Amino acid sequence: MNKQNEIIKMVDITKIYDSSDVETVALKDIDLVVNKGDFVAITGRSGSGKSTLMHIIGLLDNPTSGKYTLNGTDVSSLEEDELAFQRNKEIGFVFQSFNLLSRSTAVENVLLPGIYAGMGSQERVQRAVELLTELGLEDHLNKRPNQMSGGQQQRVAIARALMNDPELILADEPTGNLDTHSGDDVMNTLKALNKEGKTIVLITHEHDIAAQAKKILHLEDGRLVSKK
Repeated sequence: MNKQNEIIKMVDITKIYDSSDVETVALKDIDLVVNKGDFVAITGRSGSGKSTLMHIIGLLDNPTSGKYTLNGTDVSSLEEDELAFQRNKEIGFVFQSFNLLSRSTAVENVLLPGIYAGMGSQERVQRAVELLTELGLEDHLNKRPNQMSGGQQQRVAIARALMNDPELILADEPTGNLDTHSGDDVMNTLKALNKEGKTIVLITHEHDIAAQAKKILHLEDGRLVSKK
């Protein structure tokens, strides 16, 4: 496989947490390659290591050992400011709890990553409006989260994830707080983004959600035990 096609490459990634002189091995010897354009679901029971792996993939935590290359950059030992730069540039996040600012409108929530990227004010607003419109929220631009349904809030979160046009979308239980219809809408949106070329990594404990990905990885006790 052409290495230039690899957006995520992990080699021997291990994560150990120390607490009160007790070591907890959260991840052990993880080898993982995700290619550009993949749609990968990572599944596993609670405590299997899904959240830890998501945090490391998303540059929200560092591995204890091993090498992680994200879109050609070795990010294993970057300083926090360097991680923040790479995170904002390379990854769009979609969380189970939406993580929207409650006092901000849909447009204001979506344009936030553009501020950190140094995007001009007018360009930020224009792109946020375009993204929300593409996701069917043209009538909700100036609404705050408490004025929208859960499904609408998650679409705002997806628009925010797309603000800086990252290659990788990292979705952590994106349907977990939604009813079946809204969850289906979110999954259809993610699949459409994947068809457009976005790489999707989806963390989920729901088998029917994972089944919609192109590839399923299973974590058990901190190890990848099966792939298909």
